[in-house]
Amino acid sequence: MTALISRDELKAAIDAGAVTVVDALGGDYYAQQHLPGAISLTEAEVAERAAELLPDRNAPIVTYCSNPSCPNSQAVANRLTALGYTDVRKYREGIQDWVEAGLPVESLTTAS
Repeated sequence: MTALISRDELKAAIDAGAVTVVDALGGDYYAQQHLPGAISLTEAEVAERAAELLPDRNAPIVTYCSNPSCPNSQAVANRLTALGYTDVRKYREGIQDWVEAGLPVESLTTAS
């Protein structure tokens, strides 16, 4: 099972520039809103795009999707771990929790 990260820990890591955040929803969901600085990487894209997007396999990575019932973040985390990434955690509560807490999100058109 992938280690979890709390909202507060994740916000601190994002603010410090100390983590790469991976949005496991992709597509229109990513375009509409995503965590600050997040990159889009779905399970189907991991094998093809992970080395390009995440060149350092020892760098801290956090995956997330919509909420605890969404399996995408765990699926992407599993694939990354299988490819040899060593510091992968999951923000289980997802973007729904982030938005409900009033924290900022970005979109492909504007930052809010």
